[in-house]
Amino acid sequence: MAVNKKLEFAADDLALAEFAKTLSHPARVAILKTLAEKQTCICGEIVDVLPLAQATVSQHLKELKTAGLISGEVEGVRSCYCIDWASIEAMTTRMEAFLAALKALKPETTCC
Repeated sequence: MAVNKKLEFAADDLALAEFAKTLSHPARVAILKTLAEKQTCICGEIVDVLPLAQATVSQHLKELKTAGLISGEVEGVRSCYCIDWASIEAMTTRMEAFLAALKALKPETTCC
């Protein structure tokens, strides 16, 4: 039986890893860009700008929503989505802190 060791890591590290995992697909990056460009909640137009089937886009939207990067409302048969800017800001702060901590540990010379 496999043992999941994820929970042995710090909460910030887990959150950062989930954020990175969510952004690891170019369709999700494109969805976030589209939502940011529109500067408003959008519904069906997301499918029109991506080279993917509606069901595939829906799956990516679900992943973004589960990660808290977007929020959405169901209006009848349509779902409308927008970026959760507070979540984006929190993840930006977390990512900047992580990268700054790595950079602070950078050695004078590289080993490779």
